[in-house]
Amino acid sequence: MSSVDTSTSPALGLTATSTLPHLPVHGTTHAEDIELAKANTRPRPQDLDVEVSGTSKSLTSRARIQFFSLCWTLFLIGWSDSSTGPLLPRIQSVYHVGFAVVSIVFIANCIGFLTGSTLNIVLNDKLGFGKVIVLGSAAQMVAFSIQASAPPFPLFVISYAINGFGASLEDAQANGFVASYEDNSATKMGILHAAFGAGALSCPLVATQFAQHSRWSFHYLTSLTVATLNTIILICVFKFKTQDECLARIGQATEEKEAGGGSKYKEMFKLKALHLLAFFILVYVGVEVTIGGWIVTYVIHTRHGGPSSGYISAGFFGGLTVGRVALLWVNKKIGERLAIFIYIFFAIGLELIVWLVPSLVGGAVAVSLVGVLLGPIYPIVMNESGRILPRWLLTCCIGWIAGLGQTGSAALPFMTGAIASKSGIKSLQPLLVSMMGLLVVLWAYVPKGHQRQD
Repeated sequence: MSSVDTSTSPALGLTATSTLPHLPVHGTTHAEDIELAKANTRPRPQDLDVEVSGTSKSLTSRARIQFFSLCWTLFLIGWSDSSTGPLLPRIQSVYHVGFAVVSIVFIANCIGFLTGSTLNIVLNDKLGFGKVIVLGSAAQMVAFSIQASAPPFPLFVISYAINGFGASLEDAQANGFVASYEDNSATKMGILHAAFGAGALSCPLVATQFAQHSRWSFHYLTSLTVATLNTIILICVFKFKTQDECLARIGQATEEKEAGGGSKYKEMFKLKALHLLAFFILVYVGVEVTIGGWIVTYVIHTRHGGPSSGYISAGFFGGLTVGRVALLWVNKKIGERLAIFIYIFFAIGLELIVWLVPSLVGGAVAVSLVGVLLGPIYPIVMNESGRILPRWLLTCCIGWIAGLGQTGSAALPFMTGAIASKSGIKSLQPLLVSMMGLLVVLWAYVPKGHQRQD
């Protein structure tokens, strides 16, 4: 029998064994032999051309810094997404536009997001994770710089497209990175999207103050500050490296790439599960953005709320933040798939209270609780995507799912504005209840996340 040399790898604090080509073992099947061979050929961190040094403790510290950086990126995206709601009445008054016209900003944001999600596949292959995510943050800096000057309405709309383009790249890269974690990816995904909720909670508190100020557009200078800090952090932490290189630096082996020269676009669009997940997220994000974007206007017109009604939007996004962390134990206890059904059913009940009970305070509390229940849904879907979809296509697929989600973030708010221009803003609640009902139907068709389509 041949002897096998073993040596200690101080880089990872592990014992690395140099293996011989795999030979069939007596009693194993041919399929098992193939699986063992794949395991022996999986790339290890030390096989990549990156620096992997330090003890296990230093690797853990490095991993936490990387994760914190991605959380700050999601904080920025949440901050950006929730800024429109409190400022919407002021934007209407400054530019003298109605419900339907002001809704064009949602369409522009959607166009930018879809463009980014489509190009993300090409950019990810050519530039890699580290460069693409910085490009997204830089695009948001450009958008906020334009918005801060309160430009003419057409240019203001274009800035929303630029912002959507940047956010789509960051969203796809951050979610794809965390979904690739080998340890506690579900918990980390929940925390990542809680950071989104924290940003979405914080921004309305600031935007509501600026909405009452003569220099209302200076709110975007605060957004520019957040985006600039995000860009600096991403450059310093990830150093323009690819995802595999960044994962290797924290001691995680990378998945073997799929052999073959087929187009990633073709491979992606063959996946039935991808389309179901994307359509579900389209409706979900549409509901989330419609509540956050129009609830302030709804409360002002139907419940006679004052200038401080913008804080109700903050309550909704605060609920999202709380739900994504506080309900993690519920998700594990009853299972993530069942949890989504339960959360949506209770959210529909609370939305009926907002619709049918003419109480300003009661409606505000109900909206916050709706946020708590809707909060865990997005990270759960990202977790399911990581379990169902091929890992070698995961970042591209998540980019596409997020891009379709932004279609909903434009379509439903625009639909709300168009209907409100004819029937009044009271039409908001029937639309939300019907869309939540559609979510239940769609989730029933999504396959269970226990088998990966490799």
